[in-house]
Amino acid sequence: MPEHYIPVRVTDLIGHLCAAPPAPHAPDLSADDRAAFGNFAGAVVAHTHTLYQTELRRLKDAYAPFDPDADPKPLATLSDEARAAALEQLVDTFARLMRRANFRRLSRPDLEQIMAGASNWGVDLDVAWDAFDKIDVFYRGKGTSVRKRRKTFRPWAHEDVDVPTFARAAVIFKARPHYRLPEDADTNSVFLKLFKDVPQVDVEMLLPGGRVVMPKLARLKLGGSVGSSVGYVVWKLSNFSVSSLLGGFTTNVLLALYTPLALIGGYGYKTWYAFHSSRKAYELQLAQSLYHHVLDNNSGVMFRLLDEAEEQEAREVLLAYYYLWRYGDPNGWTAEELDFSIETDLCERLKLDVNFEIVDALGKLTRGGLIEATGDRYRAVPLPAARERLAELWQRYADHGPPDLLPPG
Repeated sequence: MPEHYIPVRVTDLIGHLCAAPPAPHAPDLSADDRAAFGNFAGAVVAHTHTLYQTELRRLKDAYAPFDPDADPKPLATLSDEARAAALEQLVDTFARLMRRANFRRLSRPDLEQIMAGASNWGVDLDVAWDAFDKIDVFYRGKGTSVRKRRKTFRPWAHEDVDVPTFARAAVIFKARPHYRLPEDADTNSVFLKLFKDVPQVDVEMLLPGGRVVMPKLARLKLGGSVGSSVGYVVWKLSNFSVSSLLGGFTTNVLLALYTPLALIGGYGYKTWYAFHSSRKAYELQLAQSLYHHVLDNNSGVMFRLLDEAEEQEAREVLLAYYYLWRYGDPNGWTAEELDFSIETDLCERLKLDVNFEIVDALGKLTRGGLIEATGDRYRAVPLPAARERLAELWQRYADHGPPDLLPPG
């Protein structure tokens, strides 16, 4: 299914639009037209950045009471009731930010279905859901990546394997005291994590407090040694008469049982040691896997996601205005005609399969006065008029401040 996300840098997109060849019914852009559109695009980018700078301040203020890395710390200490309300607002605000950055939320049933098993590069974990006061997982971009693994019957050789992945995965959680977590675990802060190219089946690796589930073969090996030892003891005991056993454990009986008892003790220790060694190996494998996938933590996640949401909004506005301005019918285009034109052109020229958010883009342009609507048809205002509208918006921001992108929770 195509994503709403447009994977092109804004600077590259502006250059592509200025250099794009004309459609059959549209003239080529002159040097003056390219310069005028470039100036207009720069003003749109600056305008969008101003809006998101305001939103960044709001998010930083909302996250301050829960930021484990805050320096300096907030002066005021919230009451328990105020802190609970602030946590709800932070989680809701973060979820809306994720939607603006074109992430999708994974529900609990979705997660449990995805997390069944483990890939060849991850570990299988049992997640303690009751260890969290709040936890949400988001993703953007489903795809596949090619990885190498050793062949089963020829371990010296490798083969390429297609692995379903999430291009981006984000987690927000607040832990509560739980036996699965370390005694010194921070249960007062809210943690944000952002990862890349995560195998879908290994998404549980992103959640803290997971307990390693030993593979079936490893459990069979560990249980087999104990089972065989117990069986051997039972066999040895069956060689003694009932009267000899009822008469007490004589020296002969104890000597006869010494070997199986020693086997049980030895195999028991071996089993315990092998289990802990295997668990440490899996935990190391988990740490190594996450090391190569982590992108950012805590407040850094907000900065990165807000930057991505800002770029996405600028891309949507520029694309919608550009196609109406350069290729649109004099009588205007419907939303469906504009959406089809943009998606088709992106697919043919940039090989991008995108589900363009046309309603969102038209709403932004209409509110900014950069397009005009007559019935269900839209026309772009000329570039000089569009520049004037942006100048009016700058003056409005200077007088009243930029509007909030995300409404209060």
